[in-house]
Amino acid sequence: SIDALVGGGLPGGRLSEIVGPASSGRTSLGLGLLAQATRAGEWVALVDEADAFDPASADAAGVALPRVLWARPPDTSRALRCCQRLLAAGGFALVVWDAAGGRLLWADITARRIHAYTLASEDHVVWDFSSEVGAFGLCADGRLVVGLRDGVSLFDPASGALEALAAIEADLPHTRLNDGKVGPDGAFWIGSMDDRPERQPIAALYRVSADGACARKVDGLMVSNGLAWSADARRMFHSDSTANRIDIWDFDPANGAMSGRRSFAEPTAEQGRPDGAATDVKGGYWSAGVSAGRLNRFSPTGEVIESIPLPVPAPTMCAFGGEDMRTLFVTSLCDGRPAELIARYPLSGSILMLRVDVEGVPVGQFGE
Repeated sequence: SIDALVGGGLPGGRLSEIVGPASSGRTSLGLGLLAQATRAGEWVALVDEADAFDPASADAAGVALPRVLWARPPDTSRALRCCQRLLAAGGFALVVWDAAGGRLLWADITARRIHAYTLASEDHVVWDFSSEVGAFGLCADGRLVVGLRDGVSLFDPASGALEALAAIEADLPHTRLNDGKVGPDGAFWIGSMDDRPERQPIAALYRVSADGACARKVDGLMVSNGLAWSADARRMFHSDSTANRIDIWDFDPANGAMSGRRSFAEPTAEQGRPDGAATDVKGGYWSAGVSAGRLNRFSPTGEVIESIPLPVPAPTMCAFGGEDMRTLFVTSLCDGRPAELIARYPLSGSILMLRVDVEGVPVGQFGE
């Protein structure tokens, strides 16, 4: 059914056209018909098995790209994937799903903001901070644990109160906190990055517990990224984007102990440098290929089993969400990108929604 196709319906408008599979060449996709339908406020599900759809050409032809649910199944035996734009914004880094509230939260690093968007009501709330927001997580009491430039704090959205919890690398002017996530041990794991153009291995990965204790866990990083845990909480994934490597550790969820570090993957140039990531219940590790415009799914042993092209050149982070945990929310960059690149990829800076056929691993809450 159409509802199953898009995962429970569309936020306005109606679906009037299903185009595909594309045979060959861009003209077979009927860009004129797409433009006519989308400009009339209708949605289009595009099944693009021949990899023939080009967002830049479609935009030039007048297609309203936010209303195109662009599916690129890797083969006909896989479930149909639909990719649509949820919101447009700017320099995203981290996205978090709040299952209890039915909300999507994300950080805009350079704007120093955290956004919260309720899908059902379309309510959109924004909180401003005094420095870059590298990462954040949910707390059971409704607060957020937030990694600012050089420290971790607890933020109360109801009152606006910000309580400092742990200082991190405050004595290092060239670093700032970056990707982070609440682990299955209830601690907030967050890494730093060298914020200079010519990056050096001066950053690290930290574990911050609810009592404010902060432990330095991994040294010698340039851009800490890609934190995620397996469904059984026994494996921890982590990447260094600049070094272009993804590592894996054995993990003890009882106390956060990690051991047995080993290389998991080194993505190719076509797959893209590893950025933010998430895991699924079948052992897959989903990594945003920030330099290649792709979302890569790695097998439990580190092989790429899916590489999904996205209509943005720089995806930065993915998170599972939705009622069935089968929607991937993918953030992307537009800040600092050349104008000609943004013109070619008008969805840059958007949050994309991607339906997949496997459930994601839920992320825990701080202190639990």
